[in-house]
Amino acid sequence: MKIRSVETRIVDIPFEDGRHALGGVASAWTSLETVLVRVEDTDGNVGWGEAFGYFVADAVRSVVDTRVKPLAEGATIESIAEWTQQTQRHLHIFGRYGITMFAISGVDMALWDLAAKRAKLPLWKLLGGDEVTRLSTYASLVRYGDGAATAAMCRRALDQGYRDIKLHEIDLAVIEAAHAEIAGRAPVSVDVNCAWDDQQTLRAIARMQRLGGFSWVEEPIFPPEDFARLAGLRQHGVPIAAGENWCTAVQFAQAVQAGAVDYLQPSVTKVGGITEFVDIIALARNAKVGVLPHSPYFGPGFIATLHLATAYQDMLQVEYHYVEPAGQLIGLSPIREGHTFALTDAPGLGLAPDETVVGRFVRAR
Repeated sequence: MKIRSVETRIVDIPFEDGRHALGGVASAWTSLETVLVRVEDTDGNVGWGEAFGYFVADAVRSVVDTRVKPLAEGATIESIAEWTQQTQRHLHIFGRYGITMFAISGVDMALWDLAAKRAKLPLWKLLGGDEVTRLSTYASLVRYGDGAATAAMCRRALDQGYRDIKLHEIDLAVIEAAHAEIAGRAPVSVDVNCAWDDQQTLRAIARMQRLGGFSWVEEPIFPPEDFARLAGLRQHGVPIAAGENWCTAVQFAQAVQAGAVDYLQPSVTKVGGITEFVDIIALARNAKVGVLPHSPYFGPGFIATLHLATAYQDMLQVEYHYVEPAGQLIGLSPIREGHTFALTDAPGLGLAPDETVVGRFVRAR
């Protein structure tokens, strides 16, 4: 396929996380910034991608526009994997991880959507999937920092049918309040976002083990790529998960070799796109390590994650960002039933951004 154009837009959609209804203070995080990538081939086919952009959207967009776009426009791409690897080589001087890889991820994703549309296949089938299955998602809550507020949001998620809940709390008293509210009705995981040290982690794990019902502890320590220390926190009663802040299959392979985690958590908008994600699935299978994709998105990144989970059905449950956006970047009703999703046979990602919503929330340059 020959690429005619690569275009980017930042779509910044406010969201409601329940604090207002709970009478809580304002959140520091109030909107979802998506770097939306549109790639068109010379036959007029269009592919959509998403580069991670929360709080860094302008920087990520700049890398796509000034560094990745010139390597794609006008190119004839027969192998997306080869193009992505070559692009990483061209741009390695700007960093192998972080913003540079976020930018590559968005274009790689759009190329896969484009390739599937050209093949007249849904992406999950192009990736080797055999059949559609209904995918379960867990409610991934924001951090409230308050026991009563967190418990109330857990109760709401359970009432809406969610069967698994993830907290982003770091105060053990808040975690215990949520656990008491859930009262065994759903497994609980805790994403610490690198806020604890080793001893705090071990004390928390000991308490969680006594309470029971915890699925995993996510990214407990800083830095998140300290694989040796992560390995030392395993086998204490609650599994360890990490990976949303790792990029490329190389870093995941190093984590697996070090025995760092029980579950790998690649993010398709960060890790290097679908190409790198597929390689991570392969190494996880070989190492017999579970995969829990990081996917707190509402655009092409979330849809791509659903396609990957459909193609690789040994992948574990999918994350759903439990907030209410002011507009749905991609309407999910055709594939959604409560907390579950089932894709269709529509070519590519099967769904595209709603241009009316994009027009309402697009950020001017």
